[in-house]
Amino acid sequence: MSQYQPPIADIAFALEHVVGYPDLAKLPGFEHADLETVVELLEQCGEFMAEVVAPTNRRGDTEGSRLLPGGAVVTPSGFKEVYQQYVDAGWGSVPLPEEYGGGGFPRTVGLVIQELMTSANMAFSLCPLLTQGAIEALLHYGDDALKQRYLPKMISGEWTGTMNLTEPAAGSDVGALTTRAVPRADGSYAITGQKIFITYGDHDMADQIVHLVLARTPGAPEGTRGISCFIVPKFLINDDGSLGERNTVQTVSLEHKMGIHASPTCVLSYEDATGYLIGEENLGMRIMFVMMNSARLGVGVQGLAVAERAYQQSLAYAQERRQGRAIGASGTSSAIIEFPDVRRMLLTQRAHLAAMRYLMLLDASYVDKSTHDPDPAVRARAAEIVGLLTPICKSFGTDLGNELTSLALQIQGGMGFIEETGAAQHVRDIRIAAIYEGTNGIQAADLVGRKLGIRGGASVLEFIATMRELETELSQAGPEFGSIAAELGRQFDALEEATHWMLRTGATDPNAALSGSTPFLRMWGLCTGAWMLARAALAAAATNDAALAQSQLVLARFYAEQLLPASAGLLGAATAGSHDLFGLDAHQLAGVASPRIRI
Repeated sequence: MSQYQPPIADIAFALEHVVGYPDLAKLPGFEHADLETVVELLEQCGEFMAEVVAPTNRRGDTEGSRLLPGGAVVTPSGFKEVYQQYVDAGWGSVPLPEEYGGGGFPRTVGLVIQELMTSANMAFSLCPLLTQGAIEALLHYGDDALKQRYLPKMISGEWTGTMNLTEPAAGSDVGALTTRAVPRADGSYAITGQKIFITYGDHDMADQIVHLVLARTPGAPEGTRGISCFIVPKFLINDDGSLGERNTVQTVSLEHKMGIHASPTCVLSYEDATGYLIGEENLGMRIMFVMMNSARLGVGVQGLAVAERAYQQSLAYAQERRQGRAIGASGTSSAIIEFPDVRRMLLTQRAHLAAMRYLMLLDASYVDKSTHDPDPAVRARAAEIVGLLTPICKSFGTDLGNELTSLALQIQGGMGFIEETGAAQHVRDIRIAAIYEGTNGIQAADLVGRKLGIRGGASVLEFIATMRELETELSQAGPEFGSIAAELGRQFDALEEATHWMLRTGATDPNAALSGSTPFLRMWGLCTGAWMLARAALAAAATNDAALAQSQLVLARFYAEQLLPASAGLLGAATAGSHDLFGLDAHQLAGVASPRIRI
């Protein structure tokens, strides 16, 4: 497995020239987080992730986490020590509120830290990611007593957090959960039930684990309206803040997974465990969405981060592996990077990675605007854009994570299929990202079912109009931008057509709209990716760096000419409706057109 090289130069260019980070640093509360300070911080972070965290990636995959007979979970060798170094360095606290010991930096900076850490070791990065989701839920809905008791040590990383949503009979259908929460006289609740797929539900890297558990109180309404959210700590906390007796939550088993072996995915059993209500009863779904929306952008970044690591490895292999002789080459053999198909696979990875990074950072920048801009109208519009971009980032980003890691393995041929090279681990690790935190089909349903209808469709149409403003700028930038402008225009036409169809059809035939939601989301991913690359090419052309300008132009043109046309090709699938999807029953789907004839 090749050594991970943090792409700090690419990230710095994206922040300064593509997503407008210098303007973010002028918002109230971010004055200390100017671009120069941030780039220096990210250089140090990248060095830490590459030198300290990345070496644990292969070891974690081969060793995995283990459940001991007494019920304790042990992470792979070195994880506990590396996590302590992570806490000591304060990387997890950088984008969190100063009031509770955080660094007060923008979410945009925190997202870059997530990328660097996930590229270094995805399984390791899941613990801080889930902790951040729990922190944000407490920040939004916890009372002062809960915040003061839990947040300082969670923000420092001394304590970690989990999200306990899924149950054996309640997966994506959260409203079907059966975990009970019975009120006690002292104001606490007795929590009883079983939760599955709980990432870092138990481990040995921190002394305390703060579980955020969805449960139903007596007499609560059925379905999602009757769900409440509770803090259930692994250890009860004494009045002086020290850890007390063990709470009655037990790890029943660890899941044996396809990838992310180092991350313990636990089945947890709660038996009259002591829990504390967050907010009010029956607000659990609102609190869950705070956790989920925070995690969804982070999961989208996982697709980018693991694909980046896989790309670096495939590029190194393509430069070193000699086989055959390229056209016009001298000598007995050529490096495979000289062959057109390998170049196609490498450039496909490189262009998608750049587009993904720009899009993820753009989404994060709007998160920061939605919380820190002094103008209420700007905050409101930023929140709408976050709502639109987040399902695209999560779904398109993780779909590409699967596709690009597979391309990286393909470049390495038979050696990529051998576990020892590490290429297969990238494919195995990232496969889960399209499934958890809301499957990608759920993201597509969210896009057409919730986000398109905001302000009667005006919100999404305004965003398309904003993207289309770039067409004029591209047409005036010179002949080398001509094909980008022309193809963007064609693809935006197709996207607008699909969007209007979704807005018309969703109101009268929601099943038809849902039937085309996944290809429709893919159209959005391709179009927004091309738009961001075109923005980057124009920005690079305005710098004094000729090499940068050339590389950004080639990436944008390759994407527009060779990857973006697939978007219009999905128009038929996006608008086909539901007739054929439901045209065959289960018997026919099995390939049996009629009962067997016995002779």
